[in-house]
Amino acid sequence: MIQLRKGRERGYADHGWLQSHHSFSFADYHDPAHMGISTLRVLNEDRVAPGAGFPTHAHRDMEILSYVLEGALEHKDSLGHGSVIPAGDVQRMSAGSGIRHSEYNASASEPVHFLQIWILPRRRGLAPGYEQRRIPAVEKRGRWRLVASPEPGKDALHLQQDTAVYATVLAPGETLEAVLDPRRTAWLQVARGAVRANGRTLEAGDGARLDGEDTLSLEALGQAEVLRFDLPGAAP
Repeated sequence: MIQLRKGRERGYADHGWLQSHHSFSFADYHDPAHMGISTLRVLNEDRVAPGAGFPTHAHRDMEILSYVLEGALEHKDSLGHGSVIPAGDVQRMSAGSGIRHSEYNASASEPVHFLQIWILPRRRGLAPGYEQRRIPAVEKRGRWRLVASPEPGKDALHLQQDTAVYATVLAPGETLEAVLDPRRTAWLQVARGAVRANGRTLEAGDGARLDGEDTLSLEALGQAEVLRFDLPGAAP
């Protein structure tokens, strides 16, 4: 079973310096029908104006991924980490028992475009942590590249949850398959371009939930970048 979540139906907030689309309920956007899926709680598509950003604020008990599509994001946190996350890099921040951080557009002239992803941890009160990894487009071309994994040492960010995240970049007309566990739930998010997924058309900003499927077949309808989440099974 495939359920589409069209990008135009997402929640939207325009703060001037920030334009944010919410696939699931977030901040002032509340939709009881879209409160997250399984361990995937937040999936926001954010665009931040040059020089602007999120001042220091607190998080706890959440695994937070930042997947940068364009531009660069500057990060500082209460653990002493300070870094710039350029396009092609992915950051994982485990908020755990508590962390404070800030995120700003690292450029004074160009916007930054990124996906902000929140995943529930396996338990509350874990030690906070930080990790950043470069995953070049060449490693995603025509294949599923593991981005985040519950197993350490997999050449991917380490998530403290039974959840894995994959990404692919496809050329027009290119096809790609994935074997799915029908006892689990998958979520697709089209970051760029358009694809046909098991016969259904998805464009940039669209998402799709797959339950009870054993195969995913993708066909790129143009240059495309897609994320796939492998999640513990959840009731449709």
